[in-house]
Amino acid sequence: MKLFVTGVAGQLGHDVMNELAARGMEGVGSDLAPAYSGIADGSAVTAMPYVSMDITDAEAVKKALLEVKPDAVIHCAAWTAVDLAEDEDKKEKVRLVNAVGTENIANVCKELDLKMMYISTDYVFDGQGTEPWQPDCKDYKPLNVYGETKLAGELAVSNALSKFFIVRIAWVFGKNGKNFIKTMLNVGKTHDTLRVVNDQIGTPTYTFDLARLLVDMIVTDKYGYYHATNEGGYISWYDFTKEIFRQAVELGHTEYAEERLHVLPVTTEEYGISKAARPFNSRLDKSKLVENGFTPLPTWQDALQRYLKELEF
Repeated sequence: MKLFVTGVAGQLGHDVMNELAARGMEGVGSDLAPAYSGIADGSAVTAMPYVSMDITDAEAVKKALLEVKPDAVIHCAAWTAVDLAEDEDKKEKVRLVNAVGTENIANVCKELDLKMMYISTDYVFDGQGTEPWQPDCKDYKPLNVYGETKLAGELAVSNALSKFFIVRIAWVFGKNGKNFIKTMLNVGKTHDTLRVVNDQIGTPTYTFDLARLLVDMIVTDKYGYYHATNEGGYISWYDFTKEIFRQAVELGHTEYAEERLHVLPVTTEEYGISKAARPFNSRLDKSKLVENGFTPLPTWQDALQRYLKELEF
């Protein structure tokens, strides 16, 4: 099976390509840059076939997919800078990438009869309440531009195709790119007190683990909507931060010890920096994975431990 993977300069696309290589499957990566521009870590993705493609250009998408002739597309490319997306001069760009770009890929997948997997987000919902969101819930009410454009991408896929997977994820971290863990480790070195929100609840997702699941899924015909994060329970960003520092200390990084570094829980309102409205409830119900025979991801605590050992910090 030959897979075409968009967004390989990002956290998830990088790990999906490496997962394909680990299984001896054929993967062709794609992104906007003329050559692979992700982390130069010597992993398989850095040497795998690569196609430069602008997903917002319908003709370019068609040309690339006709030349590559994949069996399926895993569409990881997206505008993910949530606050920047709120800037007036960015909104059209965000729409082009997340909505139009996704529609361009879906249309070609329909024409060529390819499977398509679209990576989405809990931000398509309003983030209220305490009940975990169900994958087949259609009660969409995004709070911000990022959520609106990711929902438009979902609808483009579901309207064009029957052979699709829409996989919503949350609180993503991986080796290749910026994420919450790297940010906390960096600011923790230079501050003695950190304020972290404790009223936004969800579960982290390690791209290394998620990549395995996505490849497990794409080789089946168990199409539809899914939610995928690591197991281990629902937590706040404050809880996550405390565990990041606790595990960092266990690995010998005493600069993150509680005696030196104080982490204070605050409400979203007290924190007050964000331009984009954030969901309070990012709980995702993942039971559909098991119902369809897929293996759940390891716990986020275990994922964090493996990830910190990978990081040089």
